[in-house]
Amino acid sequence: MQDPTRDVLTPSQLNTLARDLLEGAFPLIWVEGELGNVTRPASGHLYFTLKDARAQVRCAMFKPKSQWLRFVPREGLRVLARGRLTLYEARGDYQLVIDHLEEAGEGALRRAFDALKAKLAAEGLFDEGRKRALPAHPRRLAVITSPSGAAVRDVLSVLGRRFPLLEVDILPVQVQGEAAPAQIVSMLRRAADSDRYDVILVTRGGGSLEDLWAFNDEQLARAIAASPVPVVSAVGHETDFTLADFAADLRAPTPSVAAELLVPDARDLSTRLRTLDRRVQELQRHHLRQAMQRADRAALRLNALRPEARLALIRRRQEDAMRRLQALWREQTEQRRARLRHAAAILRAAQPQRRLAQLQARLEALRARPQAAVARQLQREALKLRGLARSLEAVSPLATVARGYAIVTRADGALVRSVDQVAPGDAVQARLADGELKLRVE
Repeated sequence: MQDPTRDVLTPSQLNTLARDLLEGAFPLIWVEGELGNVTRPASGHLYFTLKDARAQVRCAMFKPKSQWLRFVPREGLRVLARGRLTLYEARGDYQLVIDHLEEAGEGALRRAFDALKAKLAAEGLFDEGRKRALPAHPRRLAVITSPSGAAVRDVLSVLGRRFPLLEVDILPVQVQGEAAPAQIVSMLRRAADSDRYDVILVTRGGGSLEDLWAFNDEQLARAIAASPVPVVSAVGHETDFTLADFAADLRAPTPSVAAELLVPDARDLSTRLRTLDRRVQELQRHHLRQAMQRADRAALRLNALRPEARLALIRRRQEDAMRRLQALWREQTEQRRARLRHAAAILRAAQPQRRLAQLQARLEALRARPQAAVARQLQREALKLRGLARSLEAVSPLATVARGYAIVTRADGALVRSVDQVAPGDAVQARLADGELKLRVE
């Protein structure tokens, strides 16, 4: 018979009580083990067991969490799981409900990476303000990498295609393994201290986090940050990030992209040089045209200031005036002759002796008037010409020479105004009023 003093539980109540006890006693926990019995039904949930050599535990990872896994769960893979312990009441099985799953080795490395990254970032090692711009046209490049890897072949191929004038030195190091970080740090410091390179490239091909771990070394990150030469880091693929990338002055997603960022394209430079050459030639032609125009204007001004030119101008003006006076005199003479012929015709028709005598007297007076006018005009022009001649003589250097001075010129025709313009042994020429003397300076 059933004892009325005892509490009797149903299986559901028992399982519910056990579930509450498990969930209350075990908070969020981490469990490391080997995957087994991995299944993923159509629902998208992930079911598996975590086991070691002595035991196993059922696990479930529901779709909202399992679809963001960074790896494919498979039998025998060692993983690190984080979840809550509970009990599945329908079957009475206790299980671990997982909210995070990662490969065991990579997970430890990832935590170490995050901790070291946070430490160096707090020290300001990754600040953008301390990073330097790369030289626009580097002359020598140091490539620190494995000499047999695919990365060095990609870098050399791109550099040879884009800018074959660049001098490239391959500095061989191990890029994986325990000895790799120390070798990379030593080679980086030697390259920076050599004062030979304009920029340093630290690179290797892709791989897992463990393969790239040499570039997460603290001493390497500090050496990159302290380098006096700009450092470019191109480690792994585009999605891979290392501490060397954060410490470098520039991070490139791949070795090939790093080579493209380091040097300009020779074809672009050639096009730019041709454009600049055309601009220089156009500027030279423009300046030459301006200089020739200035020289022409200066020559015209100099020619206008010469006494001979001014005298020739005055003479041309005088000749023009004389031609105009002669033309005017001829015109007036023809008019008078016409009037006289007309008057003579009238007189011949009337034949009055007295009228004829008057007309003859007037004719004689008229004949004398143009001659007097021309004489007066010639006299005025002669006076003006003599005045201009005196003005020219006053400013002419020949007048000064006539008073006993001399004009001294060098062999190239330049005037000698100071003793500083000649040296002992120079040939000079002295122009006097009645001739020239060839002299030599002592």
